This record gives sequence, C-alpha cells and structure tokens, in this order.
Amino acid sequence: MNFRVITDTKPSIRDDGESTADHSKFEVLEGPFEHGPEVTRACLSCHTEAGRHFMKSVHWTWEYVNPETGQILGKKHLINTFCTNARGNEGMCAQCHAGYGWKDQHYDFSNQDNIDCLVCHDRTGTYYKTPNSMGNKACSVMFEGKQPIQWAKVAQSVGKPGRENCGSCHFYGGGGDGVKHGDLDSSLKSPNRQLDVHMDAGGLNFACTTCHVTKQHLWAGSHYNVMAHDTEGLGLPGERRDVATCESCHGDTPHKKTELVGIKLNGHVDKIACQTCHIPTIARGGVATMVDWDWRTAGRTKDGEGFKEKNYTQGNGDHRATYKSIKGNFEYDENLIPHYGWFDGQMRYTTIDTRFDPSTGPVEINGFKGSQDDGTSRIWPFKRMHTVQPYDKGNNTMVYMHLWGDDDDAYWGNYDFARAIRVGMANNNIPYSGKYDFVETYSYWPITHMVAPGEDALGCAECHSRDGRLDDLKGFYIPGRDSFRWLDILGYFAMGGALVGVLFHGLLRKLIGKKNRQRSAS
Repeated sequence: MNFRVITDTKPSIRDDGESTADHSKFEVLEGPFEHGPEVTRACLSCHTEAGRHFMKSVHWTWEYVNPETGQILGKKHLINTFCTNARGNEGMCAQCHAGYGWKDQHYDFSNQDNIDCLVCHDRTGTYYKTPNSMGNKACSVMFEGKQPIQWAKVAQSVGKPGRENCGSCHFYGGGGDGVKHGDLDSSLKSPNRQLDVHMDAGGLNFACTTCHVTKQHLWAGSHYNVMAHDTEGLGLPGERRDVATCESCHGDTPHKKTELVGIKLNGHVDKIACQTCHIPTIARGGVATMVDWDWRTAGRTKDGEGFKEKNYTQGNGDHRATYKSIKGNFEYDENLIPHYGWFDGQMRYTTIDTRFDPSTGPVEINGFKGSQDDGTSRIWPFKRMHTVQPYDKGNNTMVYMHLWGDDDDAYWGNYDFARAIRVGMANNNIPYSGKYDFVETYSYWPITHMVAPGEDALGCAECHSRDGRLDDLKGFYIPGRDSFRWLDILGYFAMGGALVGVLFHGLLRKLIGKKNRQRSAS
C-alpha cells in the first residue's frame, strides 16, 4: 500500500510512570521489524501466556454465546443497523479486530502471531490499522496520507492501554466518530469534569480499564449480557470485583444517609439505574451521534462518480456527512436526551436466521427486555438508532451484504443492491429468495459513559412531572406525573396531617415554655 507521509500524531494520555519495566531497554524489541506479526512474536517471547489468554477474549473471537438464550452472538455473526454486517466485509470491519490479516472465513484464529498487541498497548499515538485490501475507489481514499509505522519505536514504547487505545475502535464504531453509542466518542480522549466526572483529564483521569478491570485479558462488562442491577455492591473489603458497575465502587446506597434527600434517593436505587439520573444527556462533548440512517437513497452518483454532502456542523466545528453515495442519508443529534426503558440486563437480537413480519412495525435488531414486576429490572437510559435497511422480502429475514472489496460484486463500487445481497448471502451459505426490499429497524445501546458531576444530575422534577422524561413508561405510579383521585386525596390528608402535627407540636412547645418561664419568675 502506498501512503502519503504526514507529520501530525496524536499525543498519548496515560502516564505509565508506575510501570516496572522499560521496554526501550529490551533487546528483543530493537528490531528491525517488517510488519506487526514480527512484533507480536517478540512480545510473546517474554509474555509467554498472554497469547493463550487473549485468544479467549471477545476482542479476538468476535463471538459470544449468550448463557441465557444460547444464541451465538458477536460481531462475527450479527446484523447491525449501521453497515449492516461484518461478515464478508472483514477487509474493512476487521480494522477494529485486535489481529492481523483477517480477510475472510479462512482466517486462522489459532495462530498467536496474528494477535495485534500494539492496537491496545501503543503509547506513542502513531500506530494505526490498515485494511487487508484497499477496496474500490470510493473507499481507498480513506487510507491515504498515513505516516509509515515505525515498528521498533512503537514496540519499545508500549504500556497499559489509555482511553485513546480503546477509543481507536470504540469511539469510532458504526463507521465514524460517535456514530454508534452516543456516550463514546473522541471527546472522551481528554474530557473535562462536566463531560465525564470519572475520565476528567484534570481530575480522576480514569482509563477505561479502571472500571473494565481485566484478568488474563478478559474484561469486565459486556454489552451482550449486562449486569443491570448489581445487588452485591462493594463486595468484600479490599476486593475489586470483576464487574463494571456503579455499585461495585459506590455501593448500593451511594447517597448520604444523613440527609433526607439522600435517604430518599437511595430508595430509588432499587428501581432506577444510576446512569438514568447521572447521565442527563449524551453526545454532549461537541461530537454528534447518528440517530437515523436511510440506505434507500444510497447509490446516487454525479458524472458516474460517488459523492458526499456535509450539511451538519457539530459542536466542535467539524462538518459531518449527511449523505454518502456508498451509504445513503444520515441524521445526527447532540445533547440528546436518552430513551428510557425497564432493563434486566438481557439484550435480544435479531440474527440472520430470525424471521419477522415487516408489517408489524420496526424490527428490533438489538432490543432489550425487562419489566417493572420482574424484581430484577431497573429503568435504564439507551441510545436508540433508527435505520431503513435492506431485507429478504421473500423469506422475511435480514440479509448479509457484500459491501467492501476490490471486486466487481462489492456494493461500495458497483452500487447494485441486488448483486451485493445475492453475493453476500451466497458466500455465507444463507438461503436467499432473490427479492429484497427495505424495512425500518431500531437498535438500542445501554448508556454508561459521560457521567456528569453530582450537581448536574437530574432534578426530581425531570421525572416527577407531567410530560417528564419517563412519560412513555406506563403501568406504574410516579408522584407528580400521575393522578389517582383517591391516592391523591390520601396523600393530601397525610400531608395535611403532618402539617397539623408540626403546628400543634410547635404550639405545645410554646405554651409549655411560657408556663415554665412564669413558674421561674414566681
């Protein structure tokens, strides 16, 4: 691949002054190295068990078996509401795989040399991933202007992952900065306290691994099976539990017990997730998140060439594409109020095998389950993404599309939906009726980042009011929002009785005090 040399690099954030090793002194890392797998072999010559451990992680396998449903999940299998699927498009999608050389279904997941150690451990800010093929003309331009990687320098500068290491994939999931999650974007590389009180670069400065604790390269916290209600809390004294929950640090009674407000708020913890009150809005760091993607308009060209339009200017001044020939139309939002729902931690997935009725409304590509009555659910915030994307009209299933590639069948080159779907399904041995149409879909992403300072948390009236944030959640009583005549009457009597009691108590104290003064005077 040919790249134009550029000189700007991103600074590293995390200081590893506490490290017990200076990798620049290791002879095995002096090189020269021609490519990444050579660096990996050098790493594993000392870290002898790391490869075996890492190969069990979802970052390597891209596969997860849900213990509740038995579904085989993970990026390697799932449909999504962004670029529709990773399968068959590894040339592009595997840029976020922690490995080298994944081109197709023949990838060797047992070869430790294929592990990419640097994508997580580079501390120079100069390392980057490249595709296994340049793709067609519409895509190859994305990878121009990259500075050649200085393999030995990068290898000698490794350390514990910083936010920008994790963010190189998680900030840019779905095809761009902040596109997917809404609470993960490049503004978190160096946030202030108002954006995230934990990751505040001038304060606590948490790395991702501060909460997503690791053991043998396995990370706490999973989007596929969330711990929506942590009832264990802090655990044993001095023990750091392998979960990424608010309660694991703050306990299950996090508010001050010496104040009436704190006591009342602690009573909410059983039914309200901490994130619901402490993440008032998402995408509030100047980076917009995508909220709508319409594939139906993709494929338009000018003079036979694909084009893009940038008609959205986000808070940090950057212009975002509102149309791309290869993807269609987009809509964005910032300072977005989340979608709220009862959540028990179990995400539900529409897979390539799932049949649905398109006439019943939007298909939930990844939805969530929970109920106010199940004893485990709490009200959680979500980002909800709306997409109009292709499906198999004859079989009423979603489709795999062949998007990326330098071949004639790739949609990001020929703009032919019928051909891209037919090839994508055939390459994965999936039955296809030969007829496609478009269907509305939703996807939901639990919100856990961009935690605001306590003083910026939601006030009571945000929910306890008519047309408040929880107005769409029905079937239970919220004071201030709902009105039940007899319950309200009882409440008024209780309030009146309390007021009378306070007044009577004050009057009685005054009379007794007056009588005591008279006795003293006599």
